[in-house]
Amino acid sequence: MKAIIAEKPSVAREIAHLLNANDRKDGYLEGNGYCVTWALGHLVSLGMPEDYGIRGFDKASLPIFPDPFLLIPRPIKKQNQKGYQPDPSALKQLKIIENIIYRCDSIIVATDAGREGELIFRYIYQYLQCNKPFERLWISSLTEKAIQDGFKKLQPGSVFDGLYQAAKARSEADWLVGINATQALSIAADQDVYSLGRVQTPTLALICKRFEDHNNFKQKKYWQIQLKHRKEYLDFNSQSTQQWEDKKQAEQILRSIEREGRATVENVSIKTVQESSPLLFDLTELQKEANRKLGLSADEVLQTAQSLYEKRFITYPRTGSKYIPEDLWEEIPELVRILNTTDQFKPAISTLKFGSFNKRMVNDLKVTDHHGLLITTKIPSALTAKEKAIYDMIAYRLLESLSEHCSKQVSHITLKVHHYEFSIKGSKIITKGWRAIKGILSEYNDNNKNNDSTSNSHNVEETLIDLPELKIGDELKISQANLQEKTTQPLKLYTEADLLSAMENAGRLIEDKEQQKAISSVGIGTPATRASVIETLLSRNYIIRKSKALVPTEKGLKVYDLVKDKKIANVQMTAEWEIALNKIEKGELSSTQFIIDIKDYTKEITKELLSISILQENIPELKCPKCQQQNLIIKDKIVKCPDEQCNWMQLRNVCGVQLSLELITSLINNKKTPLIKNMKAKNGKKFNAFIVLKDDHGTAFKFENS
Repeated sequence: MKAIIAEKPSVAREIAHLLNANDRKDGYLEGNGYCVTWALGHLVSLGMPEDYGIRGFDKASLPIFPDPFLLIPRPIKKQNQKGYQPDPSALKQLKIIENIIYRCDSIIVATDAGREGELIFRYIYQYLQCNKPFERLWISSLTEKAIQDGFKKLQPGSVFDGLYQAAKARSEADWLVGINATQALSIAADQDVYSLGRVQTPTLALICKRFEDHNNFKQKKYWQIQLKHRKEYLDFNSQSTQQWEDKKQAEQILRSIEREGRATVENVSIKTVQESSPLLFDLTELQKEANRKLGLSADEVLQTAQSLYEKRFITYPRTGSKYIPEDLWEEIPELVRILNTTDQFKPAISTLKFGSFNKRMVNDLKVTDHHGLLITTKIPSALTAKEKAIYDMIAYRLLESLSEHCSKQVSHITLKVHHYEFSIKGSKIITKGWRAIKGILSEYNDNNKNNDSTSNSHNVEETLIDLPELKIGDELKISQANLQEKTTQPLKLYTEADLLSAMENAGRLIEDKEQQKAISSVGIGTPATRASVIETLLSRNYIIRKSKALVPTEKGLKVYDLVKDKKIANVQMTAEWEIALNKIEKGELSSTQFIIDIKDYTKEITKELLSISILQENIPELKCPKCQQQNLIIKDKIVKCPDEQCNWMQLRNVCGVQLSLELITSLINNKKTPLIKNMKAKNGKKFNAFIVLKDDHGTAFKFENS
């Protein structure tokens, strides 16, 4: 009997069906010599400080360096109490897996083929103190063919030891940095819990720095002159290359140009440029594109893509590659034929040259654990609006990748009036190539956006300017000259798409050019984890979504202000850790040495954070409205009575609005807050209301007109 451990029940069912293991049991399926079970994600994790006998936040205990790390069943927070307890569902499934392993001779690991999937199994294997041999199923798709091919090519578990060591090192490093930094800053603050993390804090620093740069930007007015021309029945404009900060000077120049009435062609540059077709999506690129065009968060895109993968409609989504290996190329025509069975894709497919597809996506050296995102041969059905939108993006990107390059003629013409230069830029498409598919996709989205609330796609065709034939020495009549008032613009606040790009290319943000060169291609986090980092910052109330932008909260800015000059917020340091983890995976670096370095780093940041001097808010002394005995404890997330018998509490974040100290004081002393504006109901609608303290000491809304 062989045990097979998948990551989720849906994947286990697909594998069991293919192996004819159809006898359903509690927590597994059995038959044909196999027991197929699942892990429900991370069933086992690293122990909490209390598992090492360290309770509460104690300066004397820092830094905490477990040796060895303890593995425990997945913990969840205790209800209405401090601390954690084992998740009952994790305990139950671990017991089922233990019984199955005991009955079987060997194990086939079928968790997701990546760092986290490997760690999920290995932690279970260690926790259960198992020593039975195991093999690895490594697949990028859940189609029948992919699973069958995978079972023919099972590899010894030891082949993936490097992957496990990297995953284990990442897990332990995140624990060491996160636990110690969080406790150190919280002790220094002597008030609230301030969560810090190895990737989380540098990401917060990126958002806060951009926010401060944006807000501190001093806008300046400047003026440019635009000229209008007409030749060969074509109207076109030229723009002054010079900008003037003095309006009066610009007006004088405008008048002299109007008197002249003509411009002379000084230089003509006409080039034919070729735009390569885009590569396949990796996860980060898919998240960025879906955020820009559909307004979906990085986490929504990941969850939707994961759902499509588990339904066997697309390949493994958590990929960092945009390429496919040579041996997969022969399957691509079949994918195109599958798409051609759907009317929606026929216009785009008609632009392709069958028999001479563009092979730019094929590169064995650039395929990482998994290849770029592809559709599968399974025709999709019963998709949600989000699933269809993401599936369509992946399908159209495949068709774009197979298309020829786009050829454009780009013109750059320089005019002169007196000694002032003016510029004309124009472009026209010679052969559309892959852009023909972009145009078809844009038209399809425009036709469907009224029927699909998920689609916000804008027209993706760039503006093309056709120009008449011009040569050096030609004179152009100026039909009109205008003075344009403009304003310098700050860097835009980060959208999720922008932030993902910044995380992916964090090395490029380093100011030191030599250091930048060394890690320019390295990011912080991985394609699989960046979405969860953003969601963590949102859940910690460090950032909020404001329209499409990610904006730091008062708490987020406070944390940033405390740590921005500290190593914990250093983007370069975090990027270098990512390089080290990749080396561990390849067997080029010892994970033991990595953890020694992380411990040294943890000592430094713990010392730095404990030494921070924090000015405390002037917290008012307010009596508990219920027991009238105790002074209330006022923290960032909650206001509560310290008496556990009384147990009165009030959350500080109410419908998206953080209650200030003034509002809390008014609520307790006056039994009513001032009018609070722009609170958000569950349906997304905003409303204004007072919060009132009722006779039973609970709180309620009171509306203006009631």
